[in-house]
Amino acid sequence: MNKRTYDNTNIHNLYIFNRSGICFYGKNFTDYFQVEKNLVSPFITALMCFSKEMIGKKFKTIEMGDVKFVIFEKGALNYNILCNTIENDIFLEEAVNKINKQLTTYLRKKKIDINEKIVYDGIFNDIIEETIEEAFSNDFNLKNEKQIIEYLKKLILIDEVDGLILLTDRGKVLYSSYNKVYLKNFLKEVEFRVKIYNNSLLKLFYTFKDKRFIFSEYVQNKYFIILVFNSYIRFGVADHYLTQVVNSVKNLLSS
Repeated sequence: MNKRTYDNTNIHNLYIFNRSGICFYGKNFTDYFQVEKNLVSPFITALMCFSKEMIGKKFKTIEMGDVKFVIFEKGALNYNILCNTIENDIFLEEAVNKINKQLTTYLRKKKIDINEKIVYDGIFNDIIEETIEEAFSNDFNLKNEKQIIEYLKKLILIDEVDGLILLTDRGKVLYSSYNKVYLKNFLKEVEFRVKIYNNSLLKLFYTFKDKRFIFSEYVQNKYFIILVFNSYIRFGVADHYLTQVVNSVKNLLSS
């Protein structure tokens, strides 16, 4: 087994700062954006205060083209993630919760008030690094996953299949036949699927706004497969395709 790390994701930067906008930790996961942490954190803090004054609540997401800032307030700590717009917010918040739990435990143990002083602590940075590594990764079989993606790519050659998306059980995109611009809008339409997942609701069929059929199913609580069919396909045929795909993925996982 291997670890799927943040190197394979759409996450570019992470900043952790206090309520005053003082950033005590910043990390670049990719070279897509090289942003100075001491410029980003005050900017985000000022915008949060402005939105609170103007509309009575702080914003949580800022979209800019194909990327977005996602902000999570966790007590005395704020977490700001710069990522592609297709990145799933549920996955991001789960990761942030894991990081926040470790950091707040350490701060409490050392009696550090994050709002009174800047932390210069090598152990503290090591804890953040280790926690981030764990929070943004999970176990997987590299060989099997590559085989699954190669298999799914071939399905697009079938006339009835309009599109295909492979996600993790937490809604993280691993493969899509759609480009990022279209995928962004599509995922907003089907985002509720991830939110209602509870290990018992495994399969749903529904129609998209343009009357295309969306057939999807969870596989062994590890992956979530979405098949999109043209509107003229018969329900039974689409269901048959989905059953074939799910069974093939299960076989690849067990090989």
